[in-house]
Amino acid sequence: MFLSRHLANISPSATLTITQKVRDMRAQGIEVIGLGAGEPDFDTPPHIIRAAGQAMKDGHTRYTNVDGIPELKSAICAKFKRDNGLEYTPDQINVSPGGKAVIYNALVASLDPGDEVIIPTPCWVSYPDMVKLAGGVPVLAKTTLEDGYKLRPALLENLITPKTKWLFLNSPSNPTGAAYEREELKNLADVLRRHPHVWVLSDDIYEHLIYDDFEFATMAQAAPDLFDRTLTMNGVSKAYAMTGWRIGYGGGPQKLIKAMAKVMGQTTSNAASISQWAAVAALTGPQDFIISSNQVYKSRRDLVMDKLNAMPLLECPKPDGAFYVFPDCAKLMGMTTPKGRKLKTDVDFATALLDEAHVAVVPGSAFHAPSSFRISYSIDTDDLRNACARIQSFLASLKL
Repeated sequence: MFLSRHLANISPSATLTITQKVRDMRAQGIEVIGLGAGEPDFDTPPHIIRAAGQAMKDGHTRYTNVDGIPELKSAICAKFKRDNGLEYTPDQINVSPGGKAVIYNALVASLDPGDEVIIPTPCWVSYPDMVKLAGGVPVLAKTTLEDGYKLRPALLENLITPKTKWLFLNSPSNPTGAAYEREELKNLADVLRRHPHVWVLSDDIYEHLIYDDFEFATMAQAAPDLFDRTLTMNGVSKAYAMTGWRIGYGGGPQKLIKAMAKVMGQTTSNAASISQWAAVAALTGPQDFIISSNQVYKSRRDLVMDKLNAMPLLECPKPDGAFYVFPDCAKLMGMTTPKGRKLKTDVDFATALLDEAHVAVVPGSAFHAPSSFRISYSIDTDDLRNACARIQSFLASLKL
């Protein structure tokens, strides 16, 4: 079989690779604590599950409109109005089988070969490769620990070219948990106004996972004049613990939404009908469980931060949201593990931590940020405490 040269430029998902390795080790009887998977450990709320069951009883088990049932589109419009103050009509809404599919459909619908997409790094592992698959060129905007891992206007200005088609913004961020304040979005919008050919893809999938006094804002909300060149993407996977249900959605200009539906018509077709009805219940039903879930996440974040701050070889900014921390491990480079492994890269560190301490993390290079690693704290609190103790013990065992 001959595989395409196009595919040779694509990397496997590092997070999925780590998750599978954890499964394999557990199948061998090894007690591994996985801090790699980016999904809630809570069950899907009962009223959402009941809605799915009712949908099956009511016969909603057939093909639907390619980009979403009317009931779900209406619920999404209401959600955007309620939570973000954004006015969309159903013909400006796309429903896809997962948030990742919303992004990919938009890229396929809009990119010509050579078009550029600016992606602030550290970034979610899939962004650059999805751009490549769609024929575009990812332009990585390296942010720094000192800037809180957030894109600054001067860097954005320097990276925009006549070929730039999109700017990606993910807030709160995977992998850092950093989130943009409204004023920071306005400052980026000032740059974008000088370049009307650049569109914004705002990935808001962690919108409801925010802590302390942080106030969430999205680009189309912070800069209403950019509404017609912004695709605001979200989904039910994180806030509603529905990762396996595979429902993502986006609001944007009608022309783009129609083009995305055209892509879906020749690829995936509609998202699962039962999942769509479950998403209706998620968006229109009780929302109070989100607050209680966030209280648990916040306590876990604080636990991890306390433990990490007690480890002098690591440096980690406090995240505003999501369920990740992103420590810098540059001080570990050059050290040797008890089994004689020399740590030259963050991948070496993550591999040794898994093999010798049985804790799985994702190396920062997967997010285009070497000398760091990602911890997901969306696991049982006792397991999280145990994992931190193992990491601390492992670091204490390293030698120069």
